[in-house]
Amino acid sequence: MDNHATTRVDPRVVEAMLPFFTEEYGNPASASHPLGWVAKEAVETSRAVIASAIGARAQEIVFTSGATESNNLAIRGVALRMAARGKHLVSVATEHPSVLDPLARLARQGYEVTILPVIPSPDPQAGRVQAEQVAKALRNDTILVSVMLANHEMGAIHPLEDISRICRDRGVLLHTDATQALGKIAVDVGRLGVDLMTLSAHKIYGPKGIGALVVRRRVPRIRLEPLLDGGGHEEGLRSGTLNVPGIVGFAKAVELCLTNLPDEARRLRRLRDRLYEGLTATLPDVWLNGPSLGVPPWRLPGNLNLGFGNLDGQTLLMHLKDVALSSGSACSSAHPGPSHVLKALGLDDDRIRGSLRFGLGRFNTAEEVDFVITRLSETATRLRAMAGPSLAAPRP
Repeated sequence: MDNHATTRVDPRVVEAMLPFFTEEYGNPASASHPLGWVAKEAVETSRAVIASAIGARAQEIVFTSGATESNNLAIRGVALRMAARGKHLVSVATEHPSVLDPLARLARQGYEVTILPVIPSPDPQAGRVQAEQVAKALRNDTILVSVMLANHEMGAIHPLEDISRICRDRGVLLHTDATQALGKIAVDVGRLGVDLMTLSAHKIYGPKGIGALVVRRRVPRIRLEPLLDGGGHEEGLRSGTLNVPGIVGFAKAVELCLTNLPDEARRLRRLRDRLYEGLTATLPDVWLNGPSLGVPPWRLPGNLNLGFGNLDGQTLLMHLKDVALSSGSACSSAHPGPSHVLKALGLDDDRIRGSLRFGLGRFNTAEEVDFVITRLSETATRLRAMAGPSLAAPRP
């Protein structure tokens, strides 16, 4: 139940990838023989599939090693290329580390970065940023706004369409990290109005190590400073031999997600609500972190982030050996400490430490949800009892 960290590769994706490991193993940059031609055709076909799925053009897809590289290429690529025009960038406090860390690096290099707060708890829209906040933050020297489409810890979906209108009116580029949104909600670059979009395969039942940056073709043209030199692949934006099996798997994963997206979203929402209702019915002092579970859809359908009073999330996880959960982003695990996402909601450290993230996905079942409700409730009750009555009492 930690599908926000990564997903199981769908067997149909594996099947599509296999020939490109052992049979059609050519380098797509090899233009002098059939092995290279077949590999290149597979790459371009996959590029077209991914582009079509998000309302983009094939030539707007730049393949990378994953979301972290894509975010770095978007943010640092814009900042370095457009430094003569301005050095001000805007983002949000709940962004992924692969957005916040490049921004922090740029700040150390003389750029100015404005980090916007989100709506605090217990508001029904907790965790969302408001378009008006972005409008107030923009300056004449602002060159880029980076706002994720959906959050990786508490599932908040940001109002990208409203934000894009503001950025477009002011002539500011807009980047969005859509890693957690792709395959879970409708994602269309034209409707969203973004200039740059980050994607990753391993969040949608595809392989690890492959992602993309969508760079819209517009006037004036968006120009990025590449992070890597050597070979000039991907129109000079990302040098390096293309990961053909990964690209083919990425396209197949996207294709599978879109075939049943509305029905799958409804199924995950039902499972998520069943999990929430089961845990809150069997355990006292449990609270929801992030936006409401209801409508309008302010939250990803498979996301649930819950706090458990008088419990430490890590201790709870240690006693749940047969359930895969997390207390935050997997990419933040190298920097132990309270989740910056939950801190941005205004939660104190005790409440943050008592919180767990649930990410339901394609292979989860109702039986598994019921199993988790039982196991987690029994474990939490036992740990509270061990702590003693003074600690086990619900806090206000």
